[in-house]
Amino acid sequence: MNVLLCGQKWFGAAVYRALLGIDGVKVSHVSCPVLFGDRLDKLQVASNNDRVKIIQAGTLNAATMPEGIDLIVAAHSHDFIGEATRLRARFGGIGYHPSLLPLHRGRDSIEWAIRMGDKVTGGTVYRLSNKTDGGAIIKQEHVFIGRGCTAPELWREYLAPLGVALIAAAVKEFRDTGFVAGREQDESIATWEPSIGRQPLYKPDLIMLPAYLYG
Repeated sequence: MNVLLCGQKWFGAAVYRALLGIDGVKVSHVSCPVLFGDRLDKLQVASNNDRVKIIQAGTLNAATMPEGIDLIVAAHSHDFIGEATRLRARFGGIGYHPSLLPLHRGRDSIEWAIRMGDKVTGGTVYRLSNKTDGGAIIKQEHVFIGRGCTAPELWREYLAPLGVALIAAAVKEFRDTGFVAGREQDESIATWEPSIGRQPLYKPDLIMLPAYLYG
């Protein structure tokens, strides 16, 4: 099964290494930044060492999507992967969100869980869709938020390792069973909070034009 991994930093590199250890799964392409400031991105370094084909972050779309991809995996990707792009992968795409979706959608879900005094949070692997963090749930587990725990600690010690494990488990399920539909999120309990001091997601080819408009 050929995977295109979209991600960055430690989490992207950790997911990359986890996927390399799964029999029958090949990371054939990686979409990631090349630099963070004056440093090479960790995922870029890991995949470049293995001579995996790299697509520069922000340039993945239907036109640049490689042939023969079975599954897109988003691991700390800040680019929205549009529908036209997802349709070019046999099984579409999955991503990881550090919350118990549909709670705390948005880019700063960990910080908002702490600000709101939540005692429990978790991680969710979900199908990528046109609704940010709104796709069907494939894997989900909870963790407790300890007293005085900060967002970086919660991510580093619990939610990031959980995400690596859940993504690997989801990829194995796709490998073994083919398309995995997941279960739809309950919109009646969904919450969303705005990003704290960061730019909104870049969303290429978000709108799918009807076929009659282009022939």
